[in-house]
Formats: sequence, C-alpha cells, structure tokens
Amino acid sequence: MDIRHLKYFIEVTRFNSFTRAADHLFVTQPTISKMIKNLEGELGVELFDRSRKKLVLTDAGRAILEQAQTIDRAFSNLQTEIDNLVGLQKGHIRIGLPPIMDADHFIRILGDFHQLYAGITFQLMENGTRKIEEDILADNLDVGIAVLPTEGEEFDHFSFMKEELRVVVPYTHRFADRKQIRLEELEEEQFILFNKDFALNDRIRESCKEAGFLPQVVSESSQWDFIGKMIASELGISILPYSVSNLLKEDVRAIKVVKPTIEWDLAIIWRKNHYLSYATREWLKFTQERLTESTSN
Repeated sequence: MDIRHLKYFIEVTRFNSFTRAADHLFVTQPTISKMIKNLEGELGVELFDRSRKKLVLTDAGRAILEQAQTIDRAFSNLQTEIDNLVGLQKGHIRIGLPPIMDADHFIRILGDFHQLYAGITFQLMENGTRKIEEDILADNLDVGIAVLPTEGEEFDHFSFMKEELRVVVPYTHRFADRKQIRLEELEEEQFILFNKDFALNDRIRESCKEAGFLPQVVSESSQWDFIGKMIASELGISILPYSVSNLLKEDVRAIKVVKPTIEWDLAIIWRKNHYLSYATREWLKFTQERLTESTSN
C-alpha cells in the first residue's frame, strides 16, 4: 500500500464514481479500479457494496475512509513542511559562541541573513571552545565558533580570524608604558585567565611553559569584561586577543607579546560527515561568503 491507494479511494468516495474520480486524477478508469481492488486485497475487506447500482461504502469502507483522510491530511502537511524547509521558509539553527570574542560583526551577519530568511530562527549559546565542541558532537549544537586546532578529526571548519594576543595590565603596572614584552618577564605575575572550558586557557599555559615557567593563576572567569574589571582593580594581569583588549573600557594597557608571539585562530566548526539541515547549510554558505568579503577588504 502507498499513499496513492488512499488518495484514489478518497477521490472515488468524494465523486461517488470511479469514472469521475479517474478523470479528476488524470488516470484511466481501469487503473483506479485496479488500485481499489489492490487496496481491498491488502486490507482483506471490501470497501464498497457492489450489489447496488450506485457506490455505497461498507462499514469497513466508512471506517477506513476516516483514517485515510487523516493520513492524507498528515501527508499533505508533511509535504508542506518539507517544501518550507527546502525553500528556507522555516528552520532553526543552534550556534555556539565563545564569550571571549567581539561578536558585533558576527551579529550583523546574522541580522543580514534574517532579512533574507525571516522564517529561520536562531539559538545562540555562549560557551568556551571545549564545551562547544562537546555540544556539537552530542548534537546539542549545529555549528559553533572555536579556537583552532579542534580536538581530533571530528570537525570541518572555516577559519575567519587570526590575530595576536596581548598582555593586558593595569595602568599603574610597572610594564604599563612598554611597547612589547617577552613572555618570560611575566614569570612572577599573577594571572587572570579564562576558565578551562576555553582553549585559550591551554594556549596561554603552553606558551608560558615554553617560556620556562607555569603561570600563577589568581582567578579564572568566563567573561572578558569581568576579567577587564579585575585587571583594572590590580588583582592581576591577563593575556587576551587584540580585538577583545580593544573593547575593555577600564583604564588598562595592552602590550604586544614577543618571544614567543602568541596567536589565536578563530573558525566556524561543524561536525564532519554529519547531516546538516537546509537552513544550517545555507547559513554556513552565507556566513562564509560574508566573512571572506570582510577579510579581503
């Protein structure tokens, strides 16, 4: 049995005629008669009382008609839903964002996408790279922004921002007037870092280890603006992306790090060899194009 059997049955009952139903469906009368016979054979009941001159439904026919109409409506609704999804009239995209980044440009791209596809909704979840990776693998997120390299080979990605990190100190700090600083000079400093959900935490610890020391961490946070306030209060220093250090409103100083230079590479990531919805695929294409345009200008 397929949906055509039910549709033909519904049309025969609607027109109360095999011939008129066949004309409406643009098929021959023998074709529709054969379909009804096949349906009766599969169900093991007679749908019409053929002993009379006009078509009359049997008890079984009346019961099956009600269910057939329900199935037909559901199938029509399903087709409409599919058409809306494929045509990007609706959809939902779950995006992971690290609170460590300057999201203004990214949010503008979301707004431009929404202007084109008003029926597509977004869920934005702030977390560090490690948690974003875990949520994508657990199918709690569709895509996310993360610091490269990602863990393992589970993800495809599109890199869109590379920049150096800066040492950020209070304006009263002994290094506040320096243009650049070697990482090894920070050995005795108290560090304020992003928490361990952030790949940047690992990056800074590894860089300090390369410079010959382990950072003395006085506090960890998930919010860059709160870290800025702690630095201004002379609780410690931090190492932040250049774009983030420019957002700090407090009276602090950002100093270039040398020997070694510390960089980060931000990318949009999604699960490799995993189904992506039509909305997510179109959003990825749109966002990649816009980010490519902005970096080339």
